[in-house]
Amino acid sequence: MRRKLPIRRKRTCYFCDHGLAEVDYRDPHLRDFLTEKGKIVSGKMSGVCARHQRRLARAIKTARSMALLPFNP
Repeated sequence: MRRKLPIRRKRTCYFCDHGLAEVDYRDPHLRDFLTEKGKIVSGKMSGVCARHQRRLARAIKTARSMALLPFNP
């Protein structure tokens, strides 16, 4: 007997949905893409497309170096 897999809805990119071309390091929503330990959430977990995931990682790293986001909580 074949095992049925759960049906998952494909997550859509937050930035594509909101029509944001650039990811700004001053964006207050960057905290939504961090874990409670301060790590960057993967694209599979967050649903962000590959292009925006790269831009998101760069924006988070810039915000960390400017002390807008913590390196560790």
